[in-house]
Amino acid sequence: MRGSFRRVDYPRKKGSLGIMAFRKITPPLTDEVVEGLRAGDKVLITGTLYAARDQAHKRMSELLERGEPLPFDIEGQIVYYVGPTPPREGMVIGSAGPTTSSRMDEFTPALLDAGLKATIGKGARSDEVKEALERFRAVYFVSVGGAGALLSKRIKKAEVVAYPELGTEAIRRLEVEEFPVIVAYDMYGGDLFKEGVEKYRRV
Repeated sequence: MRGSFRRVDYPRKKGSLGIMAFRKITPPLTDEVVEGLRAGDKVLITGTLYAARDQAHKRMSELLERGEPLPFDIEGQIVYYVGPTPPREGMVIGSAGPTTSSRMDEFTPALLDAGLKATIGKGARSDEVKEALERFRAVYFVSVGGAGALLSKRIKKAEVVAYPELGTEAIRRLEVEEFPVIVAYDMYGGDLFKEGVEKYRRV
């Protein structure tokens, strides 16, 4: 189902407070889905993600500059900044934690212009990326750094779709089930990093 979106409330474990609300989304994302996301929202993604890092982004940027097609249909898609380790025997994928997103900042606006709707990584982004998210109606998710082994369990299938010679940095199509992320920047200028600092400044 293209761009499905729903909210599910899960009770917290015993001893915790209140209800933890998750928004469930399925890529490819539509403008309507993106419009419903706000900085700080907890999200579970089920469906297809595309894994790509520095070198793959450089090559895709060069394709766009030459007016050539990208190696996959980027419209409405989510790119995960990850270079997974080789899988152990019987595993779909190795450790698959996010890499630092700022490495991809120089390439991100052009990909958003081409139709990309979301990225997943760790850490803050440049002002240029934040402005592009607003202009092209897209979002930036953060995932948990240092939890690559746990995140890999949410990946049910992994397939190299471009640049196999790059090894761990090849573009991969990942099929995920309830992959957990948090909206860091939304299309309205909401900034989880800035809001978090302000929140604790007031405490």
